[in-house]
Amino acid sequence: MRDFVFVGDVAKVNLFFLDHPEKSGIFNLGSGRAQSFNDVAVAAANGCRQAKGEAALSLAELRAQGLLEYIAFPEALKGKYQAFTQGDLTKLREAGYEAPMATVEEGVSQYIEWLHRHV
Repeated sequence: MRDFVFVGDVAKVNLFFLDHPEKSGIFNLGSGRAQSFNDVAVAAANGCRQAKGEAALSLAELRAQGLLEYIAFPEALKGKYQAFTQGDLTKLREAGYEAPMATVEEGVSQYIEWLHRHV
């Protein structure tokens, strides 16, 4: 489980601090929620399906249709990878940043929409 952060949220937080130069420090930036890599994969697959006018599928359906498959975790990374992250946004909120952070599903959807408009 990881705390994935949407690039649009990173930009918004940077602009907030640009507008508030009196605030400084080290701030955690994330969604504040731990989500699985499965969530990312399902959001990406279903975002692409939606762009083609196709219905969303569950993780089990995506796997059964061969649209998602698992690969083994690289041996070289075993024991070196932080398995769980979840940002504590308390200090960021105390600094006055109040906007909600995108979920994996929201961020991936926005990114796929952008790709379809620009690529």
